[in-house]
Amino acid sequence: MTHPLRSSSDSLSPVFHSTTPLALDCGAELPHFHIAYQTWGQLNKHRSNAILVCHALTGDQFATGKHPLSQKDGWWHHVVGPDKPIDTNKYFVICSNVLGGCMGTTGPQAPRHDKKDTRPWGSDFPVLTIRDMVRAQKRLIDHLTIDQLFCVIGGSMGGMQVLQWATTYPEHVFAAVAIATSTRHTTQNISFHEIGRQAIMADANWHNGHYYDQSRKPDRGLAVARMVAHITYLSEQALHQKFGRNLQNRHNLSYGFDADFQVESYLRYQGAQFVDRFDANTYLYITRAMDYFDLAGEHGGTLAKAFQKTRTRFYVVSFSSDWLFPTSESRLIVKALNAAAVPVSFTEVTSDKGHDAFLLNEPRFHELLHGFLEGAAHHHPSP
Repeated sequence: MTHPLRSSSDSLSPVFHSTTPLALDCGAELPHFHIAYQTWGQLNKHRSNAILVCHALTGDQFATGKHPLSQKDGWWHHVVGPDKPIDTNKYFVICSNVLGGCMGTTGPQAPRHDKKDTRPWGSDFPVLTIRDMVRAQKRLIDHLTIDQLFCVIGGSMGGMQVLQWATTYPEHVFAAVAIATSTRHTTQNISFHEIGRQAIMADANWHNGHYYDQSRKPDRGLAVARMVAHITYLSEQALHQKFGRNLQNRHNLSYGFDADFQVESYLRYQGAQFVDRFDANTYLYITRAMDYFDLAGEHGGTLAKAFQKTRTRFYVVSFSSDWLFPTSESRLIVKALNAAAVPVSFTEVTSDKGHDAFLLNEPRFHELLHGFLEGAAHHHPSP
């Protein structure tokens, strides 16, 4: 008899070890790899109530509870938990650190597979795609002996993983929630990522990606990359409301290059905090994976073809002030799903919080997400 899986949230992350080689889109192969993950709730006897939560670029497996490094609440603590929209009283929730990550999953920090050379991979690590990340996640789900996920949910890069899951493994996903995302990165988004990567690689402490045995890391470059990216996560209205042109701890301009304005101080703080929990090479690899994501390109340039074999129930969500992944991108997803006769619901949530709205306390979004999951559960064929 198979025993129900229980929560791992009260311990350090479990790690799944895959010893079967993983072929990557770049042509390389990982002989073996690790995936660090967290779970909450309990898997029912039919193993039919599992929800996979996919994290965004700077997230990790600690979606809820206290993060072991920062001791802050998990990045989706508003959403995942008892009696929350993703209710851990009802669902068995899984969140894994993506392939290439820096919180226990195999990535640039991991030792090489050559027994004669155990140095970290660094920039010799193979370039990844979103599809590679999902293939690795599928190994984890198989390890947990879950045949079909009740739902796969994620925002931003997590939404890209959701779309990849539903098109690569359609028979293994009953429902999907794609939030503030797109089927491919725009030229503007690629441009912002390139600025961040160049900031990291221009840091003298980057050492061509082999800095793990050095006394210093490319923290300055990574901090600048984070500052640039963080601006894209917010709306102009949110920035203005929060900071305006208010000065930071002074009444007059300094006529220098210190942080005169509150927004400057805020961005510097964001950059400084980020380097304490994230790896510069991981930032390079994951942003590249996002840039390479092109669901239509995988299917001859026609997006609807990507969903032809999909009968997953979809919910697509955008936010009115999100200019990084605007509503127009979500509408393209919905149009393609309609063309493929896939059941889909869509909502544009009115918010002034920008792209980060899906991570923040947005009651309307939470209400809608809860409603979709309840409706999907009602239609789920599992006894």
